[in-house]
This record gives sequence, C-alpha cells and structure tokens, in this order.
Amino acid sequence: MAAQKTSFKGPPGSCDCHMHVFGDPVRYPYSAARRNSPPADPLETFLNAYLSIAHSLGIERMVFVQPSTYGRDNSCMVDAMKALGSNVRGIVDIDENTSESELDRLHRAGVRGVRINAGPPNRPVDATLMSKVVPQMTRMDAMCAEIGWQLDLLGPYWLYEEMHDTLKKLRSNFTVAHFGMWRGQSGADSPGFKRFLDFLNDGERKCWVKLTAPYRIGSPPLYEDAVPIARALIKSAPDRVIWGSDYPFLSHADRVNAVGLFNLIPTWAPDAAIRKQLLVDNPQKLFGF
Repeated sequence: MAAQKTSFKGPPGSCDCHMHVFGDPVRYPYSAARRNSPPADPLETFLNAYLSIAHSLGIERMVFVQPSTYGRDNSCMVDAMKALGSNVRGIVDIDENTSESELDRLHRAGVRGVRINAGPPNRPVDATLMSKVVPQMTRMDAMCAEIGWQLDLLGPYWLYEEMHDTLKKLRSNFTVAHFGMWRGQSGADSPGFKRFLDFLNDGERKCWVKLTAPYRIGSPPLYEDAVPIARALIKSAPDRVIWGSDYPFLSHADRVNAVGLFNLIPTWAPDAAIRKQLLVDNPQKLFGF
C-alpha cells in the first residue's frame, strides 16, 4: 500500500480510536519482554509527525492505547496525553493493585480504560489461554465498572468465541480490536463469524468493535477480502463500531500507511451518515469526548 492522497476528509470531531505512542527509550525504557522495535525519536518529534498526518485526514480526536513495548509503565502515553490536552483519551495497562490515587491521576489525565492483552492476535489455538485471561479480565472489569472505564481486549478470534459466556457477564463496556481478528479469507458467512455477529446484539450489547489493522485480517494490497467482514460488522452494530489507524504499524510499516488505510473507510461505509457514526458519534459516546 503505497503512500496516497486522501480520498476524503473526516467530518468535524473525527477520532482515531487506536494508535500507539513512543518516545526516546532513554527517557521511556522498553520492557524486557517487548516483541518489536518502535521509533526511537523524542516524544515531541513522534507526536508532531502523527499530528501532521491526522490533520491531513481531518482527525481531531485520538485514543492512545498502551503498547506492550512498555509493559505496565504508562508514562510515555500519559506524557503524550498531557501534551495534547482534552481531545485525547487513553487506555492503560495496569493491575488490580493500582491505588485509588493513581487511578484518579490517570482519569484526570484522560484515561478511560484498561487493556487486556492476550498476546499476538494471530496466535494458534491454546487450550490454556482462557484460564489465564479470564481471571485478570474479571478483576479489571470490577475495577472499571466502579470508575466508569472500559476494557480493551486484544486477542485471537477463537478466544472471543471461547469467552462468549464470560463476556456476557462483564459489567463494563469492552472493545475488541482488529475486526475481532476474523479472517477475510474465511468470509462473512463463516459459522464462527455469524455467531460473533449474534453475540454483538445479545444481552446488554456492551461489546464494541474496532475496525483497525485490516492488514492483519485481509490480503494485500487493498484487503478486499476484509470488506465483507467490515460491512457485516457495520450493518450488525452501526452504533458500536469505531475506527483506528493502529499507527505507527511497527513491523507492518514497510507496507501500510495511515492515508491508505483511511481511504478504505468509504469502501466499508459508502454512506456519509454511517461514516460519521463510525468516526465521530460512536467514539464520542464511548470515550466521553
């Protein structure tokens, strides 16, 4: 996906609901367990580069998601949020021992959720993963429900299927990243994906889906096989789909860019009113802009 000109501009209030922030590793040390090599520029340089792209797309609001690169040290992201002000929200990685004073500090900075990272979303089926994820998710759900935050889930599609009954019992709103990781090659008519669509509208409808990283579920260069997945999700839950760039793409940066990904949105949502829901109304409701 080569660099392109923007094919349309987001309406006022458009939000990038999923991107990551990085800074100089001397100031913000990496976790020993990191799986990638992010940009090593100063935080200000990184933010200026992103904001230039965001302006060209019409993006006025953004949600920073804590990358695994920093583990549970959220300082880089919180510093970035302080630098940019009220049009930014954050999703942190914390545990149940986080103090009330720290939660209050994070909330005042703009944090509105906790990330539950179940590892690489393309990981093969692992019968033990659910037993590892559910206890953490349950503990953090109790905390989030008390303070009005959400859960941000990253994991493989098969894990969401295994956890349907558990997810229905969550008290908090929760998002699933990257189209729920349903593969475009499997098609929108696959039994598992149809069960996921039913799940979206079952019970209290607390599940939101991020239309992010189509390069993780579709075939390059334009990910046409992801289009039926995107359209089915939008049709099933138009009030609970949001878009994010996944900037700066890290190991995928050699083949994707923010402009090219943004230009895919009209293919998924040809109607301008639906695009406004996706880019403005839904993020505003979920993140409290």
